[in-house]
Amino acid sequence: MSEPDHVDRILADWARERPDLDASPIGVIGRLHRLAIRITEELETVFRRHGLGEGDFDVLAALRRAGAPYERRPSELAGHTMVTTGAITKRLDRLESAGLVRRRASETDGRGRVVGLTTAGLALIDEVLVEHLANEERLLSGLDAGDRAALRGLLRRWADSLD
Repeated sequence: MSEPDHVDRILADWARERPDLDASPIGVIGRLHRLAIRITEELETVFRRHGLGEGDFDVLAALRRAGAPYERRPSELAGHTMVTTGAITKRLDRLESAGLVRRRASETDGRGRVVGLTTAGLALIDEVLVEHLANEERLLSGLDAGDRAALRGLLRRWADSLD
C-alpha cells in the first residue's frame, strides 16, 4: 500500500476530531476534486501552447466532430460542448477574431446563424487534437485497460445517478 496522501491525512483529522461523523465520502470526492484540478492544469498546458483556452478547444473540437463542412448552429454548440450557452458567444467572438471560425447566415433559417471552421481552424484543431490525445494517454498511463474500463463504467453510472 502506498504512503498516506493529502486526503488520507484529512480523513484521519476528521476521524480524530469528529469520530461521530462518517467522513468517508471525502475519500472519493476529495480525491476526484484534486484530480480534476490537476488534470485541468495538465490539459490547459497543451491548449495554451496553441493559444487556446479549454473552452476554445471544446468549441473547435465540436465543430470538427460535426464532419464536413464542420458547421453547427450556435445553439447546437452548447449541446455538443462543456461550454454554457452564455459563454459560446464570447468564445465565438474570440475564435472568429483569431480567424479560426466564421459565422454566416443560415440557408434554412433567415434569422439563424451557422458557425464553421475556417481552413486555419481545421488545421489547428487537427494538430492540437493529436497532442491532446497523447497528453490524455499520458495522464492515464498509470491505469491498465481493465482499470480504465472499470473507471469509465463507475464514472458513467455515478454521473447517471446524479442526472
